[in-house]
Amino acid sequence: MKILVCTDGSEYSQKALKQASLIAEGCNIDEVAIIHVYENKQTESPLFISSDKQAELIRLVAEELQVERKKILEDALTFFKEKNIKLRTILKEGHPSHTIVSVAAEEGFGMIFIGSRGLSGLEKVFLGSVSNAVAQEAKNCSVVIVK
Repeated sequence: MKILVCTDGSEYSQKALKQASLIAEGCNIDEVAIIHVYENKQTESPLFISSDKQAELIRLVAEELQVERKKILEDALTFFKEKNIKLRTILKEGHPSHTIVSVAAEEGFGMIFIGSRGLSGLEKVFLGSVSNAVAQEAKNCSVVIVK
């Protein structure tokens, strides 16, 4: 079986990583992939740039965000170190829930681990919108929502 573990660096995604590592360690898992999906915000695209200075600032912010995204994945790897499990990371741009479900289907993952809430403050009131959407949209694979 292949496991897809979602992370955004939040407390709940850290819990999902930990639970997935325990399952992967104790079961016959063929592969674990850790995925981080981000949406390209307007601050990262040059739609309303009126000067070279603004363009440079936007470029620097975009580079810094990319470094932070890669660090989220690198930090996630710590849960799986020393477990002798085939592991890889996936960094994708797109709508988080749609992209997660799409990657899981295309690559034949049997299980998705995701935190119950992400980084958004509004998600503290309800089950996280991304985790809820993944649970509803995922076909032919189990979804574990970790609290």
